[in-house]
Amino acid sequence: MVRILLTKPTHDCHDRGVRYLAKRFRDESFEVVFTNFLLPSEIVATAVQEDVDVIGISSSSGAHLAVFEEVMRELPRHELDDVVVIAGGNIPPADADQLRAWGVREVFGPGSQPDDAVELIKGLTAAAGRLAGGA
Repeated sequence: MVRILLTKPTHDCHDRGVRYLAKRFRDESFEVVFTNFLLPSEIVATAVQEDVDVIGISSSSGAHLAVFEEVMRELPRHELDDVVVIAGGNIPPADADQLRAWGVREVFGPGSQPDDAVELIKGLTAAAGRLAGGA
């Protein structure tokens, strides 16, 4: 089963999109852990504790570069190199390019379709042998 951590960092309270995505992921039989108001170190600690395959961080507050920089730096320190990280929210294109350079797999902004995220995760986890309902 695919385990996904969806989170809103710090005090970023615009959560309509990420809550809808959580529902959509559950409809696909992904196991979803949803958290709010975590610091980057807490996001990584939760990923370790919950043994997730994917971390999805939604940011609309403008602090996304600092959050993602710390999360991406901490993942290898906790042996989470194989965890897929995706981003969502109001992230300018130049910042999205920077996130991808740091290793964020995809950035889903306003107007993105939930099915795009679902298909990305299905493709990545099927290739790794962790598709929902599988091993």
